[in-house]
Amino acid sequence: MRRQLQPASMFLRKKCRYGSRKLQFLLLFLMLGFLLLMVTTLNPPPSNQSKEGTFQPVEFNPREGYQMDFVETQEMLEAQEESQQYYPLDGLSPFISLREDELIMAVVSPTGKRNHSKARKGYRMVKQQSRRPERKAEGDPESQPLSLPLQDGQGAAAGKRPLGLDTHGFNEVLSERIALRRDLPEVRHPLCLQQKYDSSLPTASVIICFHDEAWSTLLRTVHSIMDTAPKAFLKDIILVDDLSQQGPLKSALSEYISKLDGVKLIRSNKRLGVIRGRMLGAARATGDVLIFMDSHCECQKGWLEPLLARLSSNRNSVVSPVIDVIDWKTFQYYHSVGLHRGVFDWKLDFHWEAVPEHEEKVRQSPISPIRSPVVAGAVVAMDRHYFQNTGAYDSDMTMWGAENLELSIRTWLCGGSVEIIPCSRVGHVYRNHFPRAFSYEEAIVRNKIRIAETWLGSFKENFYKHDTVAFLISKAEKPDCTERLQLQKRLGCRNFQWFVSNVYPELSQLGDTPRFSGKLYSTGVGFCADYRPGRATAEGSIELSPCSDSLTQHFEYNSVKEIRLGSAPLLCFDVRHGKVIPQNCTKETDSSNQHWDVQENGMIVHVLSGKCIEAAKSEDEKDLFLCACNKNANQVWQFERSHGLRQR
Repeated sequence: MRRQLQPASMFLRKKCRYGSRKLQFLLLFLMLGFLLLMVTTLNPPPSNQSKEGTFQPVEFNPREGYQMDFVETQEMLEAQEESQQYYPLDGLSPFISLREDELIMAVVSPTGKRNHSKARKGYRMVKQQSRRPERKAEGDPESQPLSLPLQDGQGAAAGKRPLGLDTHGFNEVLSERIALRRDLPEVRHPLCLQQKYDSSLPTASVIICFHDEAWSTLLRTVHSIMDTAPKAFLKDIILVDDLSQQGPLKSALSEYISKLDGVKLIRSNKRLGVIRGRMLGAARATGDVLIFMDSHCECQKGWLEPLLARLSSNRNSVVSPVIDVIDWKTFQYYHSVGLHRGVFDWKLDFHWEAVPEHEEKVRQSPISPIRSPVVAGAVVAMDRHYFQNTGAYDSDMTMWGAENLELSIRTWLCGGSVEIIPCSRVGHVYRNHFPRAFSYEEAIVRNKIRIAETWLGSFKENFYKHDTVAFLISKAEKPDCTERLQLQKRLGCRNFQWFVSNVYPELSQLGDTPRFSGKLYSTGVGFCADYRPGRATAEGSIELSPCSDSLTQHFEYNSVKEIRLGSAPLLCFDVRHGKVIPQNCTKETDSSNQHWDVQENGMIVHVLSGKCIEAAKSEDEKDLFLCACNKNANQVWQFERSHGLRQR
């Protein structure tokens, strides 16, 4: 019996040992499966994405133009992971050349680390690991990638300004996440697509002057030119670095540009400004045509040929493409639905306006060139020899601002023409504001003074009446315009009256020529009316003061019976509680409290009440009051100047 049980017990012991091993293998298999599931969950395979650097379908809105949504094309280095490998980005300099606390590196997607040639690479400035906090607060804009596209009113995070806005005036972080090379929608007129261009068109040099421009917008501008301009017509692209201080724009940019065919980089060892920087680039250019372009533009397909074709048939002209808008916040492209031309007001501020009917009538087709009083400075083209022979830019202008007005006015007055070419279109990022590094308000005013003193002739008084700062600066120090006046004489240029009569007659209507102007003198008291500004318009006053050359004592009486303040042209004489005060001009045609009748006997009658302005009699009272007209000496006034129809 025992002998029979022994084999059975041995069999059971063997079976138990075999079962425990099977259970161990089963547990091991389950553990491996669990680990595989965890890896798959934490590292999902990349989803199918649209082609890198392209747009999603676009809807056209006749009022707003095209809106484009961008796909994310570059990796964001927010945290380093063991599964990622880092390599220096091709074309960039050694890290030692960058600022101490920043690196530019490339990130390779974990899915592609076994095959580096196929891995997607991107770049981004990242802080060194030792200087980064260990954890980012929830909602930190650096740890929360921006969703694309941003809608109006959204920033980098709810209620926050888009990152990079203070530095560049546009959403730099979003720009970094958009491909450096991207396709723009076709927005040209259908007739433009049918145009054929001669193979013998002149060649072009594109000159881009920049100072601390964002890396992404600068290189997107360069790649946009290279991708859209035929190589046969593009002689070179000349980048002029106007003493940039940002680390990536130093040796890193030099290395990057060295890999691009036909792109040159010139560095200035002192701050020049856009005007002199462009002239430096022009001196190095070899193309038949010079094209000056801002450093935050994107070109449409076929933008170059129409400009070259027009200049080949008319070398004495300055031409510009249609300038479309790239939104500073979303980087969406909006094309101009209607055609516009460039104009300016008596403050010499540039504006866009719809092409007037009388100009439309002389155009032979919807794609014919548009005569424009002035062009914008963002993109402008002209024959290289014509540019140099007619005075280039005014080298005594500083930094930037109003150089496009000087170039345009001079071209018209000295025998040339200024045009916008509808078949050529270039997008431009209009900044939300000009950052401190690009803000040179006094320099701009001084540039305008040079225009007034050189080209406006007797019309310069209209400029000084509308710009108080310019008036005061010109009184303190007159600019030396001798060289430009000699150029004007050598070229046989016309006077500004010709420009107003033949190019921009609407300008004479902007600042309704006054019938009387200058100091308003009280013959009874012997003092002049003086505008005393307050902290707000309602707090300002009109008082009597000893007569002086101060612009606060300059007044104008115009054809609509307003008395406007020369130092603040939007303010008019008004009445409150029988006292003359300054208020915003209402432009009402009937029953206005701001209408006055200046009579030949020197009395100024308030049309609505029929009362006269009277100067206060006592020393303590300095105000102007309305009183019943009685022809006493305190109701008699004299304007400094009387104007006929000469200036009209």
